[in-house]
Amino acid sequence: MGRLKLILALISHYKYAITIIIGVLTVGFVDENSFLHRFQLEMQISDLEEEIAKYNAQNESDLKKLKEMRQGPQAFQKIARERYFMKADDEDIYVLSDDPQPEKAKE
Repeated sequence: MGRLKLILALISHYKYAITIIIGVLTVGFVDENSFLHRFQLEMQISDLEEEIAKYNAQNESDLKKLKEMRQGPQAFQKIARERYFMKADDEDIYVLSDDPQPEKAKE
């Protein structure tokens, strides 16, 4: 009984401090609108904005290519040659690479 009275006296003496600490912990970490959850959502928003920018750039590039393709059959040939390495029957294509060559094993 003595310990219970001591604990209750301690709680009643610091009731406002305990209430404030519990409130800050609830708002800061536990609640669905907590600072931690807000930070995670901000990170997700920034990732999605970067993805939107990437897709907008890709869309502009595709629209530009589509506009070129509407100009005529030469545009189709150009795209086929550049992107898919297609060639006419009477020509050869050489593909140059900037990739580093693997070093040969010294014997």
